Amino acid sequence: QVQLVESGGRLVQTGDSLRLACARSERTLGPLVMAWFRQPPGKEREFVAAISANGANKYHSDSVRGRFTISRNTAENTLYLHMNRLKPEDSAVYYCAASTRTGNSWYYLSRAYAYWGQGTQVTVSS
Repeated sequence: QVQLVESGGRLVQTGDSLRLACARSERTLGPLVMAWFRQPPGKEREFVAAISANGANKYHSDSVRGRFTISRNTAENTLYLHMNRLKPEDSAVYYCAASTRTGNSWYYLSRAYAYWGQGTQVTVSS
């Protein structure tokens, strides 16, 4: 069973930077596709970024491309989301997710991910 624990969310100001982390509890399933999703207040969960199992391919949503960067540290078994130039509309609960699926046509679909963390709150004040 994969357990994911997010950390790093907090209250920041517009234009600030923040790094979220997602610690994975085990390695028995090997490398997994991992992603960040977010859910703003009163809205549906949306895709933010994903990274392939080997780390070679990264995908970012249009709303964060150029400001956010997803990365992973295989040795530490940890996923990161580096967020720069934060805006109030980035305020949301951020979730880490992992999938055992192969290929890359589905990475933006939340239903493709079987494993989820509990979420970490990011609030950007104006």
